[in-house]
This record gives sequence, structure tokens and C-alpha cells, in this order.
Amino acid sequence: MSKRAPRWRSFALFGAVAFSFVPSVYLRYNTASPLGATPMEERLQKILARAGFGSRRACEELIRQGRVAVNGQVAQLGQKADPNRDRITVDGKSVRAKRPCIYVVLHKPQGVLSDEGDGSGCLPTVRDLVPLPGHLFPVGRLDLRSEGLILLTDDGDLAYRLTHPRFGHEKEYRVLVEGEPDEATLEKWRRGVLLDGRRTAPAKVAIARREKGST
Repeated sequence: MSKRAPRWRSFALFGAVAFSFVPSVYLRYNTASPLGATPMEERLQKILARAGFGSRRACEELIRQGRVAVNGQVAQLGQKADPNRDRITVDGKSVRAKRPCIYVVLHKPQGVLSDEGDGSGCLPTVRDLVPLPGHLFPVGRLDLRSEGLILLTDDGDLAYRLTHPRFGHEKEYRVLVEGEPDEATLEKWRRGVLLDGRRTAPAKVAIARREKGST
């Protein structure tokens, strides 16, 4: 076993700060499990997410597309594997399960897409604002005309824990609306609104300030 002091690297990037975190304690060991040891199997999408291939849902899609293999055999959704024993590949390239992760805290300006776009290059994306190598993806999204904090990372586990409804993380928005909504309107919003035919979860709604003709 060996110990080294924690190392942090930060970058000022167009209003973003990127952190590359390396754990403070390093364990040197043979990555192969000891002979006869019980395999530490996990679902493939979890292994791939930790290796930086996107959120768990994105990794499930890789498996559905037949791009993931375990020991030379095309993997199936729901399959488990031991990253210390099994050879896991994506598009024929070996997966490294243990690696440092990158976290970028970015203020997304208006007019910038928070997803990867349609590939046409007509509109800039948050990825264009962060000139770092690797497969960084946004955690959640903000609309094109919205601005605010957004996180980019290659840590699929963190993305899953921050975005999946089961963990109940709140999202906070400040919105400018035309007119001055009365208490009855605010109460309707608090009960949830219809979006694409589905009602959103209840929300906390409060007026921050009033301006002439808007709130």
C-alpha cells in the first residue's frame, strides 16, 4: 500500500471551472481477483457509466445496440460482469473501469444547447465551451433560451444519482413572466403543470420580486 497527497487541478475555461480529482489514497494491488475468490459482478451499464461512457441510461442504449461485448460475446441488457475478471469491450475497445473523473461546473449562456445537438453544428453546445479531451456529457439540461449552472462530467454514476427521480434532488429556476400572477395561479403551479401531456411533480413557487409589467 502506498499513500500520496491528494492532487487537484483546476482550469479557468470561458467562465467554467473544471476539477480533475485524484483520490488521496492509492491502493496498489493486482487487478485480477485471487484464484477462487468470489467474482464481484455488477450490471454492465453501471460498469460502463463508471468508466465514462455516459449515464446509465446511455450505457443501456449501447448494450441494446450490440456495441458491448463480454469475453468476446455480445452482451445483453441486464447482464452482469466482473471488471477484474471479464474482458469488457465497447466497439471492440477494452473498457477501463477504474479511472479519475472530471467535473466541470459551467455557466451556460443563452443560445447554447445543453445537449450534444443534432450534429449539424448550426448551434453551439456546452461541450464546445469546454476544450478538454474525453467523453464529457451534461448532467440534466437547460433550454436553449435559459442560462445558468450546468455540470459536465464523465462520471456516469454521479450523473445517475443527480438526475434519477428516485433520489429526489431539487432543481431551482428563476423565471421572468409577463404580468403579475395572483395567488390562485401560483397555487396551480405548485400542484404541477402539464408538459407534453404529463403533469410535473409538485413544486415550491414563490415570487422573488415584482417589476413593472413582469414578475
